Amino acid sequence: MRTALLTGSLILAGLFPYGPGPLPARLADTGGGSQLITAVAPAPGSTTGRLTWWDRRAGHWFEAGSAPARFGANGLTEGGSRVQGTDTTPTGLYELPYAFGTARAPAGTAYRYRRVTENSWWCQDNASAAYNRWSEPLPADCAPGEAEHLITYRTQYAHALVIAFNYDRPVRGRGAGIFLHVNGKGATAGCVSVPAREMRALLRWADPRRHPHIAIGTGSGPLAVTRY
Repeated sequence: MRTALLTGSLILAGLFPYGPGPLPARLADTGGGSQLITAVAPAPGSTTGRLTWWDRRAGHWFEAGSAPARFGANGLTEGGSRVQGTDTTPTGLYELPYAFGTARAPAGTAYRYRRVTENSWWCQDNASAAYNRWSEPLPADCAPGEAEHLITYRTQYAHALVIAFNYDRPVRGRGAGIFLHVNGKGATAGCVSVPAREMRALLRWADPRRHPHIAIGTGSGPLAVTRY
């Protein structure tokens, strides 16, 4: 009987060698490209989790790298109903329009990369025409107290990718300035962050011609990353 059970297990292992399959294969949508980043937290209230980047080759997804990730100080929330100023990371599937940084782009970076200067701001003022946009200099209709002076965050924004949350057609009050960036001292204000070495590795890996996206969510439940 033991031999029969072992034989049966080997047959099943041969049919399903990787269990349920790589995470991207279980997502509802991956954005249509051949690169994908997944940022997964254990639960909605978690401030830490795992970020993994993937390549699709010959019809299959393969892990290219992984790093510990940090999320908003108040965890994660559904991106479509997020409220600005809640320190929550929006779940969902998002494009990555461009990269930026207070430091030079890592060698091999293919993404369009904007260097942060003393005049670089990200407007978060709901009354401004520049809401949820990089601005140089700060627009007259964007209050300084309602904008991020990017140069102030030299460590966190040494290298970053813009996450296109609420970006194409911004909804006032939903949130602005959501990035994938370098770790600071702790949880974020709604962004996703990783250690500096891994952020540099991501920029060397990411290829805009392969249309990478980022999928943010939890491992299971209503905010499960597999829903997006």
